[in-house]
Amino acid sequence: MKSILSENFLWGGAVASNQLEGAYIEDGKGLSAVDILPVGEYRTQYFCNPPSLEFNDEFFYPSHVAIYFYHRYKEDIALLAEMGFKCFRLSIAWSRIFPNGDDATPNEAGLKFYDDVFDECKKYGIEPLVTIQHFDVPLELCKKYGGWRDRKLIKFYENYCKTIFNRYKDKVKYWLTFNEINIILHAPFVGGGLTIKEDENDLEIKYQAAHNQLVASSLAVKACHEIIPDAKIGCMLAAGTTYPYSCNPADVMAALEKDRESYFFSDVQARGYYPSYAKKFFEENNIKLEMGEDDIEILKKYTVDFVSFSYYSSRCTTTDEKMLQNLSQTNIFHSIENPYLEKSEWGWAIDPIGLRVTLNQIYDRYQKPLFIVENGLGANDTLENGEINDDYRIKYLRDHIEQMIKAVNDGVELMGYTTWGPIDLVSAGSGEMKKRYGFIYVDRDNYGNGTLERYRKKSFYWYKKVIESNGTEL
Repeated sequence: MKSILSENFLWGGAVASNQLEGAYIEDGKGLSAVDILPVGEYRTQYFCNPPSLEFNDEFFYPSHVAIYFYHRYKEDIALLAEMGFKCFRLSIAWSRIFPNGDDATPNEAGLKFYDDVFDECKKYGIEPLVTIQHFDVPLELCKKYGGWRDRKLIKFYENYCKTIFNRYKDKVKYWLTFNEINIILHAPFVGGGLTIKEDENDLEIKYQAAHNQLVASSLAVKACHEIIPDAKIGCMLAAGTTYPYSCNPADVMAALEKDRESYFFSDVQARGYYPSYAKKFFEENNIKLEMGEDDIEILKKYTVDFVSFSYYSSRCTTTDEKMLQNLSQTNIFHSIENPYLEKSEWGWAIDPIGLRVTLNQIYDRYQKPLFIVENGLGANDTLENGEINDDYRIKYLRDHIEQMIKAVNDGVELMGYTTWGPIDLVSAGSGEMKKRYGFIYVDRDNYGNGTLERYRKKSFYWYKKVIESNGTEL
């Protein structure tokens, strides 16, 4: 059977430097915001608004070693190639290139590491898709400038972008400016390196930082097109449509407003201007943004080539005050429990049809190519005699890929699909290793015990067939 997907459809997987590289201060790397996130009960507090930007001897920091991709990347990329990957989404650690974020010159050892990684990908015909900032603002920028609340970070980021574009212009064709840029509203520290005091206007600070990131994103698009004319550069959103809990018109309106909260970011990046609903929101919440005289023109002139997003589940909302007292957590988002959906071990709603809905909504909104760059199931896998039978993961991915293909049949233009994450790595939200997403099992627990050996799961062989058949064998 002929596949409905294009012959050059980019199948693969997605990771982040801070969740798998380790080597957190090796070869001149500086600290990033993620490096001070502990595993355990305090992680959520640090994720959102840490009480301190220093290490605590009582905590274990999983990013410091992670799965040691920094020293085992050849072995890991060979495993991805064995599955037939066409694309590998990864991020560059800003503080590996500029240890303090605002350094005058880049760290050559950091630049060379990614040269080597991209060369290894090229050896197997794998296209890198590179995220420029993935939850890892250099820690010194957080301490010195307060993170993205300061406009100075626009120039530092632009310099970083130009450095990596010039260095890797012959090796990387696909780029993303910021990972899940809308997360800054929900986890301002990892999203923007922000720490916010009780007496500050937290909404104003978050949207000021968001504005600075949006301008920086546009300047990255400008630089990318100038330095690598044949490259494609996109934005990246934490997506998932919001359903009204009932057909009460008030619930429908509440769901629309929740979706706008996220789509605001891609509206600016894909359309090039602040939507009227955002301006009204700023007015009603006493949000006054500091803008440079050229900001509006920059946003308008340098829009993204494509829109990428993560999708793990849909969300649900209501205006019923009693129900709002019992919110569940879906990823970093809070949601009313949807009675029609099953949940993962970590309480995330499982909604494959929601992926088709989300694809259609975003494509209708922008009419630009889309790219699913994260989708996966976190589960507590069991290693028995060197084998992992993760049929639950296969079912989750099969169901979502089926709906993805239906969306393409609906008319959605889709560039590719990269699962999160193809090899077990540190969970961003919980810091756990036992919350596993991969096709490849890594022997390591939440507190750093284990051999770090890699094992192919049952899903490894299943995904290989999916790629080989271009989605016709699920």
